[in-house]
Amino acid sequence: MALRQLASDQRENLHPTELAEAGERRADGRPWVMLNFVASIDGAATIDGGSTDLGDEEDMAMFKALRGVADVVLVGARTVIVEDYRPLSLDETRRARRVERGQDPAPTLAIVSGTLSLDVEQRVFSDSSYKPLVITGPYANPGRLANLGDAADVAVLPDVDPQSIVDRLSGAGIILLEGGPSLAGQFARAGLIDEFNLTVAPKLAGGESKRITGPDEIDPPYEMRLDRVVEGENMLFLRYVARA
Repeated sequence: MALRQLASDQRENLHPTELAEAGERRADGRPWVMLNFVASIDGAATIDGGSTDLGDEEDMAMFKALRGVADVVLVGARTVIVEDYRPLSLDETRRARRVERGQDPAPTLAIVSGTLSLDVEQRVFSDSSYKPLVITGPYANPGRLANLGDAADVAVLPDVDPQSIVDRLSGAGIILLEGGPSLAGQFARAGLIDEFNLTVAPKLAGGESKRITGPDEIDPPYEMRLDRVVEGENMLFLRYVARA
């Protein structure tokens, strides 16, 4: 057994944007899918149903930086509701950096909702300049589909599974998956997670909080390689990539 101290090559004053933009992200013939989550030391992905009480300013800075490199931010409808998502926009600095890289000024927010458990009055639909893409399937509630009107672009897929979602978003270079745990677990079981950014919060939460990839077993376990460890003032930021 050979152990090594990861902090031996120490670098100071790293900026979240620098970390988020580092590393090559290229999948074979499809978008690169990266997952971003915060969890407690004892593995809780939520407290009182949401992730807000787990994060802090450091985690939020990394959260925004990762959004800045994505072409699509992908999230399940339940997470949008629980976390009260707002229209996805970026500050002028990040917008300019994206344009320099040849990306659109802001990523597309794509919301997965198989039965359309969404309400057009929710904050995420409040700005017509940042309309989300709602991805749904053949069992979508027709009334709710009609009620979306011009508040969102809608993609009705024959099956709302990870591969179909990735195929629909094939024009993207990078997809950032923000949850929730059920959707993350589906992508892991489908073998469609290339990168996992994990923020470890210095908290013990206990209880019966959901795991990051949901309650269902991943068989065989999804193997990843530790690529980077960064220590913040309070948080620990880990980056894993899928084994080739």
